[in-house]
Amino acid sequence: MSPHAKTVASWGNLSHGGHMVAAPSFHDEIPMALNELIAQCRSVLPYGLGRSYGDVCLNTGKGLLLTERLDRFLTFDATSGILRAEAGVTIGEALRLTVPKGWFVPVTPGTKFVTLGGAVANDVHGKNHHLAGTFGRFVRKLALRRSDGSVTECGPDRERDLFRATIGGLGLTGLIEWVEIDLQPIASAEIEMQSLRFAGVEGFFEMSADSVSWPYVVSWIDCLSQGSALGRGIFMRGRHAETGALVAARAKGGLGIPVTPPVGLVTPLSVRLFNEAYYRRPGATFTGRTHFDPFFYPLDRLHHWNRAYGPRGFYQYQSVLPPETARRGTIEMLKCIAASGQASCLVVLKNFGDAPAAGMLSFPMAGTTLALDFPNRGNRTLALFAALDDIVVRCGGRLYAAKDARMVPAMFHGGYPELDRFRTFLDPAFDSDLKRRLSI
Repeated sequence: MSPHAKTVASWGNLSHGGHMVAAPSFHDEIPMALNELIAQCRSVLPYGLGRSYGDVCLNTGKGLLLTERLDRFLTFDATSGILRAEAGVTIGEALRLTVPKGWFVPVTPGTKFVTLGGAVANDVHGKNHHLAGTFGRFVRKLALRRSDGSVTECGPDRERDLFRATIGGLGLTGLIEWVEIDLQPIASAEIEMQSLRFAGVEGFFEMSADSVSWPYVVSWIDCLSQGSALGRGIFMRGRHAETGALVAARAKGGLGIPVTPPVGLVTPLSVRLFNEAYYRRPGATFTGRTHFDPFFYPLDRLHHWNRAYGPRGFYQYQSVLPPETARRGTIEMLKCIAASGQASCLVVLKNFGDAPAAGMLSFPMAGTTLALDFPNRGNRTLALFAALDDIVVRCGGRLYAAKDARMVPAMFHGGYPELDRFRTFLDPAFDSDLKRRLSI
């Protein structure tokens, strides 16, 4: 368990940095691992599965405390739906335990390969934000270890300010040792869903207004379409079925990309062909049932899909614009992207609700969020992001730090009004590439 050198990258594969890492297996090994990393490296950062796209999970040249072996369930009450587990437990592992008992995670991102600690530290959101809000709203309490050796149990009704700083706190307030959450009851592992085409971005806003009672709503859009087809896409909405088997997971398997190809497979031509085929496919219009796994986690069956972007990696750009500017700002952004010719086949457009933020640095707010993956094409890609930044700032929006790798400090500072208050809860020994880059 002694710290050792390791090269670590985030999911975007934009850079590969050397770190000193320690991976405690048991709770009583945490203090020594933390102290040794701080003594050797002067700073440390918790690291789950590394599914963050940018540099929020990196601490290059310094220490990482890996939580992957701290993955035990502590308590689960199948009557009340209260789950307490160590921070290294993943959403997928939690579902394997709870779904057969009739319980589901209250909020889930687009991959189940996320630890509970990571879900808290990035205050993840999902297809149900318009009704449920973020993951942090369902955290009952957590245990936070600070570099001074103290362990504080905090929650909405105890040490509330420290709790709100830790929810969405990017791993900078200390090490989350365990998390206790409220689950939601389900009667079936199946989802009743509808999938509908819309011919342009106005169709998205019309369908969104007509779908506010659906618990889960999300859209894929073709970001290369222009003219009257600008922002055409596929609108998906779903709800938990009221009858059916409580089967936790589908059969294992699926395809994967075994190695990183020498050149990226995501090109303007390949994306244009994919987008056209995906939009026109017969299954684009569908009403019926599906297991929750392909509904929530379609990309999880393509293992190591991030390798498709090649050795230069990729960026994800996710913004949110407030309701009063969302329509015009989204249209302006889509026009800018389409005109640039830079390709993204993984595009998500959805509306956020007005649930109060769980954390001081929680990303979601009422409005419309647009998330896109872009191959790293150097200055050309950065120039596109600068143009998108200008739109987001003018529209009063902000970017998601958990997926960012190049935002400038001024944009981050201007987008998060509770930043100064958050800073008072920073642990001086916890650091990250993102913290240094954004001058947090």
